Amino acid sequence: MHDIAVARNSWRSGLDRSQWRSLIAANLGWLFDGFETYALILTASTVLHRLAPGVPAGSLAFLTGATIAVTLLGWGMGGILGGVFADYFGRRRTLITAIVLYAAFTGLSALSWSWESFLVLRFITGFALGSEWGTGTSLVAEMWPSNARAKAAGLMQCGLGLGFFIASACWFFIAPLGPDSWRLMYLVGVLPALFALWLRRSVPESEQWTKAHRHRAELRERGPEQLTDSEQAYTRLTLRQIFHDPKLRRLTILGSIMSLVTTLGWWGISTWVPLYVSDVAVKAGHSASSWASLAGMIYNIGAIAGYVSFGFLADRYGRKPTVLLYFAASLVLTPVLFLWTHDLRLIVVVLVVNGFFTLGQYTWMPVWLPEFYPTHLRATGSAFVFNAARFVAFLGPLLSGAIISKLGGYGIAATVVGLIYIVGLVTAPFCPETRGRPLPE
Repeated sequence: MHDIAVARNSWRSGLDRSQWRSLIAANLGWLFDGFETYALILTASTVLHRLAPGVPAGSLAFLTGATIAVTLLGWGMGGILGGVFADYFGRRRTLITAIVLYAAFTGLSALSWSWESFLVLRFITGFALGSEWGTGTSLVAEMWPSNARAKAAGLMQCGLGLGFFIASACWFFIAPLGPDSWRLMYLVGVLPALFALWLRRSVPESEQWTKAHRHRAELRERGPEQLTDSEQAYTRLTLRQIFHDPKLRRLTILGSIMSLVTTLGWWGISTWVPLYVSDVAVKAGHSASSWASLAGMIYNIGAIAGYVSFGFLADRYGRKPTVLLYFAASLVLTPVLFLWTHDLRLIVVVLVVNGFFTLGQYTWMPVWLPEFYPTHLRATGSAFVFNAARFVAFLGPLLSGAIISKLGGYGIAATVVGLIYIVGLVTAPFCPETRGRPLPE
């Protein structure tokens, strides 16, 4: 019995407070990102009705997609620059800066006076949001041991689902308060600024980053003429180096393709889950807003389980097989939800399973990407792969919104966009299996 208990607890043995604090910090940062992101999904149509009251009903889906697309564009730009910042100035400093900025501009979104002003504030908020993920991912990967790193990444990533769930729960109670209740959702988003104070005092900087930063500074003091080729590569601009090195360039391209699959698939499909379920609910004589909130909560219960499970599965069976499983299941479950499930009781079950795979698959990035790059490039490489996909993925909401506007239904749009998972199934086998390997230095 003792041996069984030891085996069950082995991945947690030897962990100290600083490692758990780094995980809590990254998890909470991602939780706040999740809250803010899903608040937009839940309130976008309401905001448009209030700030652009003359919009024809047929154009509402397209403008909702455009609002989300602008946020994604800002997220992509901020995420890439945030990764570079984290490699040069530190994981903790970047995390604090990102949290304070997106808390401030989320709060300002509540004061929007027109759809155009809301759009500008969404872009800036997205810019700040993007900086958080690559920084938190690198911090956790560098502070956790190899036998527990994937599990920690899954626990970190589940913060997104928790944020989505909390946003859905808040909207359930806030939505009935009136036509301008959406403003309260964005005021709640100011609270993460308080978390930055704890983060500054309680979470240490990554020792691996500190060592790499010191080494880069020493090499620069010597001057480029005294450096070997490998040492010059160490001092080269991080964003340039991930494409200059042939091995890293290949990994960056492969990772970016899979990131595009995950990101475009989710934003182009799952964005419409609350609206699809609310439509079904209205036809059955139920409240649209209540069922939209419930759909978000139910969907994210599955997603949270999917996030955490991915880390454990990746440590047990490998990164590659787990990614392939999640892509394949997402491909199948998209038409199952949107085309073949029209009973509310059955939708509840399908939502849980769908969320497990379509949103849970995001964990492959914090698990796998830090294992592609050395320490001095880790945040840049991870953040680039995670965020650059948004420069294309923003077309997902626009494409599906246009299809919905033309054809008047969510099922065909979601199924067409869901074919992107086939690309993931083809790409993943070309990536290296890194289970059990130490992080590259």
